Amino acid sequence: MNTSPRPPTPINTPSYPREFQQVILEKSQNFVGRGFVFTAISNFLQRHDRGYFTIIGAPGSGKSAILANYVTENPQVLYYNAQLPGKNRAEEFITTISTQIETENFTSLHSLLQQVSDKLEPQQKFIITIDALDAVDFNDQTPGSNLFYLPRYLPRGVYFLLTRRPYVRKQSGLLIETPSEILDLAEYPQQNHEDIHAYIRRYVNNDEELTAKLTAKSENNFMYLSEILYSLSESDRTAYLREAIVTGQFPPALEAYYQQHLHKMIPPNAPILEREFKLSVLRVLVQISSEELAQTALRLDSVTAAAIASTIDADEYDVEEILENWREFLTLQQIDREIRYSVYHSSFRDFLSKQVNFG
Repeated sequence: MNTSPRPPTPINTPSYPREFQQVILEKSQNFVGRGFVFTAISNFLQRHDRGYFTIIGAPGSGKSAILANYVTENPQVLYYNAQLPGKNRAEEFITTISTQIETENFTSLHSLLQQVSDKLEPQQKFIITIDALDAVDFNDQTPGSNLFYLPRYLPRGVYFLLTRRPYVRKQSGLLIETPSEILDLAEYPQQNHEDIHAYIRRYVNNDEELTAKLTAKSENNFMYLSEILYSLSESDRTAYLREAIVTGQFPPALEAYYQQHLHKMIPPNAPILEREFKLSVLRVLVQISSEELAQTALRLDSVTAAAIASTIDADEYDVEEILENWREFLTLQQIDREIRYSVYHSSFRDFLSKQVNFG
């Protein structure tokens, strides 16, 4: 039976699917800081009567935890996670969202949101959060459509809070003409540093030297820290951390996380020639020691596409195309009017350096 949509209120909260509840609980535990992000979200909601707010950050920078905590603190907000198995297609997204709103009487996502908007009070806001927009599979969507068929225009009172990894703008998968704002976590190094420091202090007490070393080693990456800190008992943690900082060790869970990155960069089932070419690019990017590379004048922390192409005797355009496809795992810096590329975290680079010779 068709029912009319109901905008969630603090009294009438949405019912999240069980797998989403588990993610929200896990990601919001031991949450610290990120006040600058929540302030930016609040300001955006106050300034605009509708719109898209997007949080961009490298893998492990805390994007998922931010959304999980936001939903925990604002239970009337709808939640969706595109990174879970089976949740990265538009049909599943629209079905799940309509279920949370408890309506079946709509012809499209835009019509559903318009019905909700029509029932909102003047100052009421209807907010949908989508975590991991970069994980969306839009191969089954209509060519040229937005990811998840997200509307180009939004009705009054409707907002989307999105997270995604860094991307090449032309590959964004979104065309919108409504108020929008992007917050790039990388542009707030001091705030990230303070939050990381506070996070470490929850696990490492009264050891300022170790805290300082681990803060530096983390490079403001929460995933790196959480996998190390969660995997150890309090009695073993200090000794392990001291050794890990020196030797570059990381626990199996973090290694598995990095393995997923590598498989996305170089799919195991890719054609042999494609794999070999990508491996050759990756070897230069992570500075694998060899007689050939030892003769080049490459920086140890970053490199240009032209330098990679010259080193492996390849077309620069082909190298740039690969680097664009790897954008979510790379840090870009403009130095002397050149774009230089580096792997987003040194521990991931260390992992890659041990893997690519066996690819």
